[in-house]
Amino acid sequence: MNEIDNNPSENLTPSNKTTKILSVLLVILLLVILGLVWQFISTRKEVNQLVSEKENMRIELQLELDSLMLEHDNVKVEYGTLTDSLTVKDSVIQANAKEIKKLLNTQWEYYKIKKKLNSLRDIARGYVHQIDSLHTVNRELQEENIAIKMSYAEEQRKSSTLQKDKEELTKKISEAAVLKAYGISAYGIRYKSVSNQRITDKARRVDKIKVCYTLADNPVVQKGIKEIFIRIARPDNLILSKGKEDEYSFMFDGEILQYSIKEEVDFDNFATNVCSFWVNVNPEEPLIPGKYYVSIFTKDYEIGQTFFELK
Repeated sequence: MNEIDNNPSENLTPSNKTTKILSVLLVILLLVILGLVWQFISTRKEVNQLVSEKENMRIELQLELDSLMLEHDNVKVEYGTLTDSLTVKDSVIQANAKEIKKLLNTQWEYYKIKKKLNSLRDIARGYVHQIDSLHTVNRELQEENIAIKMSYAEEQRKSSTLQKDKEELTKKISEAAVLKAYGISAYGIRYKSVSNQRITDKARRVDKIKVCYTLADNPVVQKGIKEIFIRIARPDNLILSKGKEDEYSFMFDGEILQYSIKEEVDFDNFATNVCSFWVNVNPEEPLIPGKYYVSIFTKDYEIGQTFFELK
């Protein structure tokens, strides 16, 4: 009998050897592909994370810019016509803000834009300082106008040639005879009892909104009862009002506006502190989170503005 060969490798045909080699190569290729796929997924995850972090930084800078410009706009509203003499500086602020906004919408660097924001903040502070100086000068001019008015009444009897000066003086006095509000603040109040009231920034806990301000002293304004209207706008622009009837509205600049609070203030030409309350008469409908904008009006002018935020 012939001896049987028990070595399997020697029994493989060339075709079987080729198949085995291809199988090994296929396994190696599969492992390489799996490695590349894993590396791609890992790299993509890191890239997405970096993109997300950069977007968060962009949003942070955008919010900082928006807050700075809102504060600047509030200053312009608060001081009214006094800002007309600072249009050049205002245009510089607007140009810088536009440049920063453009950078945020294109390729940008965090520290570069942060530096520009700090520079813009310094310019805005300089703007406020100049406005305050103009406000002081304007107040001195108002006092001077009173003296001029008294002197003019005497001179009017002496000569009719002063008629033109009288008209110019009357115009200045009319512009000065406007109430102004400053030191405006507004915040939510949680009310449990007369002796238990506290400030809160939680929207669902607000029972009242307290608005405090000071009517600036103004010797030119006629003494007497002044009607003050306060409008409180929710984040969705809905005005907090007791109703839509005419009794809860007033006419301003040709429009009928709803008000949240109406106050009668006895003004005697001296600085007058005023605090008013809006009361939520429907506790089943709590306030919503977000920014609330407060505007203060007389019948003829918007005299102040501020905002507060509820969570």
